[in-house]
Amino acid sequence: MHRITLLGKPGCHLCEDARAVIARVAGELGVPWEEISIDSSEELREKYWEMIPVTLIDGVQHDFWRVDETRLRAALST
Repeated sequence: MHRITLLGKPGCHLCEDARAVIARVAGELGVPWEEISIDSSEELREKYWEMIPVTLIDGVQHDFWRVDETRLRAALST
C-alpha cells in the first residue's frame, strides 16, 4: 500500500490546492496520507522551502508546486 506525504506550510495557497487534490484522490483510492509543515524541521525547510507544496509517495518526491491529479492517480495505481 502506498502512502502520500504533503510537505507545505501554513498560509501557502498552493498547499491548500494540493491538499484538496490529495484528499480527494487518497479518499477515493483508500490511500493514507499525512501533511507535514516544513517549519517543523530545519532540514525540511532548507531542502524544500522553494518548492512547496511537495508531494512524496512512499517517501520519494513525486511533485512540487502543483499536484497533477492524473499523474498522482497513475503513480498510486502501480
